[in-house]
Amino acid sequence: MADIKYYDVILKPVITEKSMAGMGEKQYTFLVHPEANKSMIKEAVEKMFEGTKVKKVNTMNLDGKKRRRGMVVGRTAKTKKAMVWLTEDSKEIEIFAGL
Repeated sequence: MADIKYYDVILKPVITEKSMAGMGEKQYTFLVHPEANKSMIKEAVEKMFEGTKVKKVNTMNLDGKKRRRGMVVGRTAKTKKAMVWLTEDSKEIEIFAGL
């Protein structure tokens, strides 16, 4: 496994209707590094966003979708998604505040 630093773990937030609805319960969704585990994701969220405390982390591996270009069939890249729940006394994540 590669040496992954905490700032390399979280790639970008997932902005969908379902993920935005979960923000009321302090549930956030991120695309993460494919080799990151739950403890690495928890550490990265707590270090990158001051005042946050993670209660639990769920992860899911997503296979790439099939795409065609003429007769050639290929696949898009695999991704990994993490759903992060914060504790009740935790501060909210600011990047989602304006959405």
